[in-house]
Order: sequence, then structure tokens, then C-alpha cells
Amino acid sequence: MGVAAFMALLLSMCLSVRGSELHPLVVIPGSGGNQLEARLTEAYKPSNLVCCLSAVERRIEGWFRLWFDPTVLVAPLTRCFAERMTLYYHGDIDDYRNAPGVETRVPYFGSTQGLLYLDPNLKFITNYMATLVDSLEEIGYEDGHNLFGAPYDFRYGLSAEGHPSQVGTQYLQDLRQLIEAASAANGGKPVILLSHSLGGLFALQLLVRNPLTWRRKYIKHLVTLSAPWAGTVQEMLTFASGYTLGIPIVDPLLVRDEQRSSESNLWLLPSPTVFGKKPLVMAQNKTYSAYDIPQFLKDIGYNEGVIPYNTRILPMTERLMEAGVPVTCMVGTGIETPEVLFYGTEGFDVQPEMVYGDGDGTVNMVSLLALESEWADSARQVLKVIKLPGVSHASILKDGAALKEIIGEIRGINSVSLSSVL
Repeated sequence: MGVAAFMALLLSMCLSVRGSELHPLVVIPGSGGNQLEARLTEAYKPSNLVCCLSAVERRIEGWFRLWFDPTVLVAPLTRCFAERMTLYYHGDIDDYRNAPGVETRVPYFGSTQGLLYLDPNLKFITNYMATLVDSLEEIGYEDGHNLFGAPYDFRYGLSAEGHPSQVGTQYLQDLRQLIEAASAANGGKPVILLSHSLGGLFALQLLVRNPLTWRRKYIKHLVTLSAPWAGTVQEMLTFASGYTLGIPIVDPLLVRDEQRSSESNLWLLPSPTVFGKKPLVMAQNKTYSAYDIPQFLKDIGYNEGVIPYNTRILPMTERLMEAGVPVTCMVGTGIETPEVLFYGTEGFDVQPEMVYGDGDGTVNMVSLLALESEWADSARQVLKVIKLPGVSHASILKDGAALKEIIGEIRGINSVSLSSVL
């Protein structure tokens, strides 16, 4: 057999077995990175006539797509969207719940289908993980076989030990079961976790809340993309003035209350342990560091956030526990990222002036690299950091150079040798 024929045969053999040789992979999206569906019951009480008329139509539909819903871009309907997305903290049960009369569910758990596009009818503008999933499929991954998605209700978060978190805890249980099933369906191979943004925080919590024996049996590697380990300054902008992802036709004040109500957004406020006493917000002759967040919440008019922040969130962010499995952090760098917010005397109902620093455009560099500093003295925890210059928080899922690095890392973790193929 000639060399060319042998190489062709070898390539054919590699392609035929590559899927079976791969470790199963579970993808955990970031905040807003998967579809949510809702259903309105008679207990739902619209705030105005427009929302009332919209509710009649929605009830006829039954379950409808709550996120992403393009009607959020239409001013009269933005308020309707916001009130249906709003969570409420109930002090009597020390936990969060949906708005009365709003039932929600997460479609496509176990599949990447709900992660590809936030609205399949608007693929061009709502592409989330479609490009990344295509790249994974090119090296042999197949949805439902060795590739799985773990979408969740990203409005909810987790809480410190001793505090209930019904929705978030249930998600971790479902994620654990998905990992075990993915491993069993692939010959007992441990699973690679691939997360984006907030998904990295959930992944780390899954690991530290399970026994080390379970982690070593079921988890091969954790790969995180753009993880905000210690929160972001931009989250303080979200709480103070609302944030619309730069969409100019949406009034940030219409979605501010809904964004404040999100349990996961509280989780993403800057961690005092990492950000320290550096000024992050200046307003009305006051200066706020990460240590001043409870006072900041009061001063912006969100008193109801102080108790859950102090009791449920703050203790959970004091330390980044070791994962107990190898971790690769991939982060974008060199993008202007909000570092200090300046408000004038008119209060928080305006967008602030900003001083920018290094990061990925959303997450500050000190947060992106928090694991590197936190675990620097650990002899047991394997950590690899890959920096991607010029890659933003969202573009890491689509940028050609970033995808090459991600796929290269996944290939390396799988490390299928030529001898094992032959």
C-alpha cells in the first residue's frame, strides 16, 4: 500500500471512531444564554391595558417564549415583558419565586438545541452558541450522543449554606444527573464541562457541593469561557440605572426593576474579597467600593435587596473553593471594560460617565483571573489560563481565533493518541 493510500485509510479510520473516542461534553450557558418559556394563569394581574391585552393573546397560546421575546424592543410591551420576568424574594421562606400568575419552564434540557439561537425565527441576530456547537460537531461531537446542553432559568441563582434556593438547587441536581447519564451512555468516560459566563459559577458550585470521589469519577475537565468569578462593575450599572446591552431603542429604566429582582444578578455584583476597597461608583459626594454594596443598594432605592445580598450571596462569594478537577479558564483581554462609574447630582436615573480598564468588555480582568490569584498557592488544583487578546465576552463564542483555541483545548483534553485509534 502506498503512503497516500495508507494516510487516506488512516484518516478514514480516525473519522469513523473519533466520536466514540471523545469524552462526553456538557455545555452550560451564561445568563440569558438559553430560551425560557412562560404560561400565564388567572392569578396574573397585568399592570396596564397593553399588558392586559397582551396577556389575553398569551393565554390563548398557552406556553410562549418569554426569552428571547422580540417584543421587549417595543416600548409599550417592554413593561409587560419586565413584569413577567420579575422575581420576588419572600422573607418568610427566604427564597425567590416567580411573579404571581407566571409559570416558567426551560425547554430542551439535555440538548444544545435551546442554546443555539435565543429565537430560532431570528437566527441572524440571536445566534448564541450555534457557531461553537458547529465547531464541536466538526471534531465528532453529536447532540444527544456525546454532546449535551444544560440550560437553566438564569434569573435564579444559588445561596450560601443554610439558605434555601429551590430553583438553583434543583438545577444542580438535574445537572448532576445529566452528567452521570452522559458518562453512562459513553462507556463510563468522565465528562468535560464547557461553560460560558455565569455558567462557570454554576459549574464550580456543582463541583464543590459534591464529594471529591464523585468529581473524580464523573468529571474529566472544566473549561470556562469568560467566567465572572468575582462579579463585574457593570453589574452595579445594571442595578443603579438599568442595562440594555447597548440597544438604544430600549429605555433601561423600564427593565431596571426586573433586573434588580434577578437573584443571579445579585450574585454577579463585585466581590469584596477580590475587588477590595477600590472605588467602583461615585455619586452625590459618596464613594462605593465592593465593601459598600449593601449601602449602595439602599441608596439606589433597592432596600429589598440588602437582606438577601448579606445573608445569601455575600457568604457564598467570600472564597472560591478549589474545583478538585483540572480547570482551564479562557478569557478575553484588551477590551475597554467599565471600571468606575461616575454619577452627577441628578441621581441614578441616568447613565453614568465611565472610566474603563482591561477586561473582556463585560467582566473586569481582576474577576476573569480571580481563580489564578485565589488558587496560586495550591499544590493540588490544576489550573490553566488562556488569554485571548481582543476577544470580547460574547465574541468568544464566535470569533475564529477563539474557537480555534477552544477546540484545540477540547482536543487536547480528549488526547486520543494514534496508537489508540489503531
